[in-house]
Amino acid sequence: MSRLAARVGVTLSLAAGLTAGVTAPAHASNPYERGPAPTESSVTAVRGYFDTDTDTVSSLVSGFGGGTIYYPTDTSEGTFGGVVIAPGYTASQSSMAWMGHRIASQGFVVFTIDTITRYDQPDSRGRQIEAALDYLVEDSDVADRVDGNRLAVMGHSMGGGGTLAAAENRPELRAAIPLTPWHLQKNWSDVEVPTMIIGAENDTVASVRTHSIPFYESLDEDLERAYLELDGASHFAPNISNTVIAKYSISWLKRFVDEDERYEQFLCPPPDTGLFSDFSDYRDSCPHIT
Repeated sequence: MSRLAARVGVTLSLAAGLTAGVTAPAHASNPYERGPAPTESSVTAVRGYFDTDTDTVSSLVSGFGGGTIYYPTDTSEGTFGGVVIAPGYTASQSSMAWMGHRIASQGFVVFTIDTITRYDQPDSRGRQIEAALDYLVEDSDVADRVDGNRLAVMGHSMGGGGTLAAAENRPELRAAIPLTPWHLQKNWSDVEVPTMIIGAENDTVASVRTHSIPFYESLDEDLERAYLELDGASHFAPNISNTVIAKYSISWLKRFVDEDERYEQFLCPPPDTGLFSDFSDYRDSCPHIT
C-alpha cells in the first residue's frame, strides 16, 4: 500500500470513528505508553515525570568505551525503550550528558557512551553504538528495565554519522536521531528506521548543504522522516542544553519507540519556519502512519 493510500485510509477510519461517536483512549490499545498525557510544558521541561538514577559502565567493557546509563527508578509501568547516544569526534560522553536525565525522565533508559578512542570514524562509532545496545539489553545492571524490542540511537557529528550507520545495519531499531551528523557516505536509502535529522544553519564543520540535507533527501520517500534545521545554530548546538532539540527528540522517541500517538501533536503539522521560528528549514513525512 502506498503512503498516500494508507493515509487516506487512516483519515477515513478516523472520520468514521468520529461519526460513530467512538472515543476510545489511546492507551487502551498501546501497552508502551509511559507517563501522563503530554503538554507543551511537560515535553520542554528539564525533568520529566519519572525520577531517575545513574549507573556507571567501565571503560574496560568490550566493544565501546564505557559510559553512563540514566534510567527511571519507577518500574510500576513496565519496561522502557532504550536509547544509546554517541559523542562526536574528539569528544567524550560528557558532551551529551545533558540529555541523560532529561530524556530518561520522560520514560526511557538512556546510555551515553564514550568511544574506544576519541578519533574513531563514523562507521566505527556505529559499530560501537550497536555494541552498547547489546550491552544495555543483555549485560547491564538495568537490563531488566529495558525492552530489547524498542531501541533507538542518537549521536552528534561523527556520532551522528555512526547513528545513520547503525540504523542502516539494524532495521529493527525503532528510531534514529543524528545530530548535526558528519559522514562521507551521502546515500542512506537503505535505512528502514524512522529517522529525524537535526542540522544547524551555521554549521561550518558538517555543512547542512553537504551533510544533513543530502542525508535526509537520500532517505526513502516512504520512510517516516524529518529534517530540522536550527536557526542560526552552530555545529556544536547539541553539546549544550537545548530545549528545541530536547522537545523534538523526545517527541520522536515517544512517537516511534513507544508508539505513543499523543506526541504526534508536537511533530505534525510541522512547525513554522517564519521570521521568529526556531527553524531555518523543516521537512517531514507528516502525517505519520506507522
